[in-house]
Amino acid sequence: MSKNFAASAIWVTVSEIFFNLSGFIIHSILGRVLGPADYGRYGIIVTLTTMVIILIGNGIPTAMAKYLSEIYESNPRMISSIKKQAIRIQLILIGGITVVFFLCSSLIAKALGDPTLTPLFQFSTLIIPAFAAASFYFSYFTGLHKFNVQATLKTVRSILRIAFVVGLALFFGLKGSIAGYIFAPAAIFILAFFIDKFKVSPELKLRIVETHCNVSLLEPDFDWKKLVNYGWQIIAFFLAYELLISIDLYMVKGILHDDALTGIYNASLTVGRIPYYIFYAMTVFLLPMVSKKSAANNNLKDAKEIINHAMRIMLIFLTPMIVLMSVYATEILQLLYGKRYLLGAQPMAVLVFGVGFLTIFYVLSFAANGAGKTITTMWIALGGLAVNTVLNYFFILRWGILGSAIATTIASFIVMVMMLYYIKKHFDANMNLPEALKVSLVGTLIYFLATSLPTGKYLFIPIALAVFAVYLGLLYVLKGITQDDILYLRSAFKKGKKV
Repeated sequence: MSKNFAASAIWVTVSEIFFNLSGFIIHSILGRVLGPADYGRYGIIVTLTTMVIILIGNGIPTAMAKYLSEIYESNPRMISSIKKQAIRIQLILIGGITVVFFLCSSLIAKALGDPTLTPLFQFSTLIIPAFAAASFYFSYFTGLHKFNVQATLKTVRSILRIAFVVGLALFFGLKGSIAGYIFAPAAIFILAFFIDKFKVSPELKLRIVETHCNVSLLEPDFDWKKLVNYGWQIIAFFLAYELLISIDLYMVKGILHDDALTGIYNASLTVGRIPYYIFYAMTVFLLPMVSKKSAANNNLKDAKEIINHAMRIMLIFLTPMIVLMSVYATEILQLLYGKRYLLGAQPMAVLVFGVGFLTIFYVLSFAANGAGKTITTMWIALGGLAVNTVLNYFFILRWGILGSAIATTIASFIVMVMMLYYIKKHFDANMNLPEALKVSLVGTLIYFLATSLPTGKYLFIPIALAVFAVYLGLLYVLKGITQDDILYLRSAFKKGKKV
């Protein structure tokens, strides 16, 4: 594993932690300010609107990032052409999505059994172009391996998101919170535009001059069909995956018809997804790095080392996060949301394991997507969606929101196993069995340790940190973490600013 990989992992992950911390600050405040009912409505509106842009609007930018990563070193003159083609296609696509979503707002509200959501969905339509504009530049900088720029923008967006969403919610309630999701990404787009214009673009022009003698040659054309062909596959994957991870919330709303329970489940779902949000950072650099590796000679196994290290990082750090969040589900929900949401503690304690399985599936999916294997990841996600939908229907009727958490966890385990099998078969990458056994053993030990220790509203925080330290210590004794790992991480931190 190169130091660039480790440094990228560290600094992009740090920015993701800040970004998701801002999200939990927002959810915690809005849950108290809006109350369970309006918070449930907020969750439905924002989740669905952002899901539309994530699963449809990110297809072309992700395709752009893939092709940029393949040529940015070997043929920098092609960068501008790829970018321009992506902009043209994205403008047409996002414009169409925005209009369709606005016109279908009433149908969506009726499908959810609440026609009063129609004006809120119509207003939230503006989130789509704002979110798409900001996301475009995130993908552009990712494709150029400008991970430091991407991480900086993500951190700034965290700050602006809190300021806009919380500030406007305090003055204008539910509509204000929705407006915040329009202004925050719009501001980031403006900032990214100027960074590109005055920093990144001049650097690219200088690089072209340095690497090409005849700079008078016409800019080469990039076949836009490549972007569309890869983009629709990514869109199909995003569609299947986003429905896989969100169908439980919509089925809770649709089956139980209870805004308060929907809000409580949304709280447990939001907090339970903390590990997923943090490890999402890995997808930022895995796709371009795997794409670059596999594109060199069309050999998937060239990316084996990168994927193996990604799985090792997840195994070591995901395990204690899941264990501790499950043990302290009640304390975490009370701290972030208050006592009105404690009914969601038991579902969260179960759901966090499902989120762990989904995290592994999602990160490895982006490794496969980087190698162009998007159809396979799409079919696995669709299979998981089918299982999750069926199980949710029966389990919600029997056990309510706890049943939804159990159903999602089972479906998540299935898709994780299927992806691990695929990665082993085609990339020859896998989790090291002795390391997995060590981590599982230590993870089980700290579970029983954490459940036996005293806890409280705030006391659980230092106790959880102490248990985590014990976990790292035991793993070090068992040589699950080595001295080389520690030295390597130190060197990566020193190199981080140069990524």
